[in-house]
Amino acid sequence: MEIGLMNLKVLLPFNIFLEKKNVKSIVADTSIGSFGILPHRLDCVAALEPGILSYETLEDGEKYIAIDEGILIKAGADVFVSVRDAIGGADLGKLREKAEDVFLHLNEQEKSIRSVLSKLESELVRRFAKIHYR
Repeated sequence: MEIGLMNLKVLLPFNIFLEKKNVKSIVADTSIGSFGILPHRLDCVAALEPGILSYETLEDGEKYIAIDEGILIKAGADVFVSVRDAIGGADLGKLREKAEDVFLHLNEQEKSIRSVLSKLESELVRRFAKIHYR
């Protein structure tokens, strides 16, 4: 690795999605906007929103990955991005469409499932209370 460059590792729950050396810059989305990292930036942690993560290497130039929500940690020359899901692709427009379709649709499903589970839990509590006060 050349001096002044970073190592990027994108981690999924059960495997490593990407491992790159000689990374010149990284840009990711947070809840307050885009967040850029250059090699000499201080160590930091950032909560990531679903969106596009871009990185630039000496060999490959600028590349893009669609990521789901997660966390970014920069420690020295190492940058770890731990996300629930990621999609690689070359065409930025199609990648953004695919990410919105997959990640936002999944989030809507999760909301629906959580709503149903909440109703089931409240019904269970109500029935226990009814039995208890008989």
